Amino acid sequence: MPQMNANLNHQFNTNLSRVQPTPIRVFDNNASKIPGIVKLTLGEPDFNVPDVAKKAAIQSINDNDSHYSAGSGTPQLRQAIANYLQNRYDLTYDADSEIAVTIGATEAIYASLFAIINKGDQVLIPTPTFPLYEAIVNLLGGEAINIDTSDNDFVLSPDALKKALADHDHVKAIVLNYPSNPTGVTYSADQLKAIADVLADTDLVVIADEIYSELIYGGHHTSIAKFIPGQTIVLNGASKSGAMTGYRIGFMAAPAELMKRIGMVHSIMITSPSDPAMAAAVPIFDSDDGHQATLDMKAAYEARRDFLVAALQKLDFTVTTPRGAFYVFAKIPADQGTDDVKFATKLAQEGKVAVIPGSYFGDGGEGYLRLSYATSMDNLKLAVDRIKDLLNK
Repeated sequence: MPQMNANLNHQFNTNLSRVQPTPIRVFDNNASKIPGIVKLTLGEPDFNVPDVAKKAAIQSINDNDSHYSAGSGTPQLRQAIANYLQNRYDLTYDADSEIAVTIGATEAIYASLFAIINKGDQVLIPTPTFPLYEAIVNLLGGEAINIDTSDNDFVLSPDALKKALADHDHVKAIVLNYPSNPTGVTYSADQLKAIADVLADTDLVVIADEIYSELIYGGHHTSIAKFIPGQTIVLNGASKSGAMTGYRIGFMAAPAELMKRIGMVHSIMITSPSDPAMAAAVPIFDSDDGHQATLDMKAAYEARRDFLVAALQKLDFTVTTPRGAFYVFAKIPADQGTDDVKFATKLAQEGKVAVIPGSYFGDGGEGYLRLSYATSMDNLKLAVDRIKDLLNK
């Protein structure tokens, strides 16, 4: 195997030194090597892709739909997304100029941040949250400003937002992820309106990652774009609601002038998404069968959530019932200390249950564990039994 010329060590983008391997993946990979382990680690739906999406993908292949599409996605999918946003969230976007299909929500996050960040620009990120946002900001030469929300039930308050704005003078954008990964917390319309009122007096770009919007229990998702559409980029996709993580279909929606700039980055990055994958996503966003498939999966997630929350509370974990996504963010029992990495490592090695340490999600996550219930009820019951056994030792 070839060895890299050592002199090339001086040729890399220096921002790469600011990006570390994703600790979630590292922990999951190490835990996966333990024989017989039950994994509650990754946000990977355990359901199969709905039949209506499979049939659409197969039809696309049989129709020889295998050529370059428009860089922003097929007209059919962009129109389906526009209909979805209008019908589900009362958001109006033009399919031709204000929506672009991306390679998952991940590419949408990167393209959005790339289009607006210059060296030294600051991005506000309420934490705990998915670490990808900070990693991308660092890679682009920006500075991530974490806002710890743990003292307010993991909800960003207007006062905390105002303080962050007052304390930093190069803020360019804010990233809002709700329902949240890792906490499962989401925002009511009133809470979003209060945040929007603060942001409306600024020129910040709001990147609203709403990939879990369809997985809300006991309520309905409201987008912050409902209140400040002129400065918001809405990110979403089919990965979570359609169990289509491997199809890599996300999207972003924003005012035409904003989308024009982001679209420049997007088109350079990917040329265009896959035709069969886009065909599969159309009925997920814009058909009764697709919507029903999502509702069926959500009902199963809700039952799992209720079981897991009750079981963990009986074991003296501090847990607030999450209102969205498919994660429980549980505080370790007081008699087990506060070192979440140590506890999670012990749980994996001795208890054969893999979860993710809360500190991996930034400020405010220390002493917590993230447990994904995107797995079978049988796995959840086995995991709870094993956790109980470990605590009783």
